[in-house]
Amino acid sequence: MHSWTMNPEHFAPHQLPRLQHPDGTPVRALVVDDEPSLAELVSMGTRMLGWDVRTAADGPGAVALVKEFTPDVLVLDWMLPGFDGPEVLRRARALLPDLPCLFLTAKDAQEDKIAGLATGGDDYVTKPFSLEEVLLRLHRLVERSGVAASDAAELVVGDLVLDLDLREARRGGESIALTATEFDLLRFLMENPRRVMSKRQILDNVWDYDFGGQANIVELYISYLRKKIDAGREPLIHTVRGAGYVLKPAS
Repeated sequence: MHSWTMNPEHFAPHQLPRLQHPDGTPVRALVVDDEPSLAELVSMGTRMLGWDVRTAADGPGAVALVKEFTPDVLVLDWMLPGFDGPEVLRRARALLPDLPCLFLTAKDAQEDKIAGLATGGDDYVTKPFSLEEVLLRLHRLVERSGVAASDAAELVVGDLVLDLDLREARRGGESIALTATEFDLLRFLMENPRRVMSKRQILDNVWDYDFGGQANIVELYISYLRKKIDAGREPLIHTVRGAGYVLKPAS
């Protein structure tokens, strides 16, 4: 049996901008996994985002629901009864060519990750996993797909405000210009306030799988952000030695 985690103290899906279709209907997610407790956990999380969710436990059932439910995003286990996840995705994309897909799998070797993405998956999370991370990745997949729009334009932590439309920050009312990567890094930290994020989590979420560099790129961009966000002020970005970085309101 696989394990996964959710920290109720820190998990706050309302911190993510709510996504919905232009006509006001909710985002539709299809969760496919033959472990009922895991499928229910992910379904519960997506419902907390305000999404409409269906589940399937095997390949044929998943494809039938793709036809009936027309999901906006697919959460797909690699190993399934009937036929496997990559075959589900192939058949789903024959019906919905632009359907985003997040693979959930116990396979964690680098070659397995590459294989997962090579089959057409847009993202990849290994078991055991953090539900918070899965929901954040799903939110970003749907947002990037363009099928749904956000009803919120700002993230706020303490006196720091991130304008998602203008792609700039304000602290204490003072405007702060950000590069594209600085914006993405700050957004990730502000979407996870008070949570320690490791360098690997930051690399995977900000640079995705296209970045082939080392973790010191995270240190470099954290230093850039600190010069813009924290210079001359009580710091919001903190280093947790041996663990990563956390953004939290100044005391």
